[in-house]
Amino acid sequence: MKGWGALISAMVVVLLLRSTALAALAARGVVIDVLAFATVVWGLRRGSAWGASFGFAVGLCADLDAAHWLGRHALALTLMGYVVGRLSGTLVRESPRTHLALLVLATASHQAWTIAFELGGFMAWPEVLMRVFAGAIVTGILGAIVLWVPRRLFGPPRTGHAGLSPGKTL
Repeated sequence: MKGWGALISAMVVVLLLRSTALAALAARGVVIDVLAFATVVWGLRRGSAWGASFGFAVGLCADLDAAHWLGRHALALTLMGYVVGRLSGTLVRESPRTHLALLVLATASHQAWTIAFELGGFMAWPEVLMRVFAGAIVTGILGAIVLWVPRRLFGPPRTGHAGLSPGKTL
């Protein structure tokens, strides 16, 4: 039951951030993909099943919130949560480089998937590529910083390398 409460709380926070503070930045051209960020973090922390569940739930809520095809975010975020959750068993989960790489790749794939439905035609590709690249870099850097700061402030990580028990470091 504790896992479901955390899932619902995280979804509410992510959706509120997306529709309030980050919506104002997106209107100015700065896209911070909080959906991809939260799904990557959730998949890293909880594994593939919870990552896919979180991605589907938050994606479906985001689809219901927007006026577009139902399931667009849900599909992409479900797959993202599953893949990141599967990779979490083989990665150094507390490494800032790992966070940066995963966030950039996840954001680029999510942005490319969702923008492909909005803009059509060959003439829109330069704009699409620029939005995807900028969103991926901004989300990756900010996300890695957001994950790095608590680690520096509150001590050693709870999870280390995938081959070690939680709380132990190399």
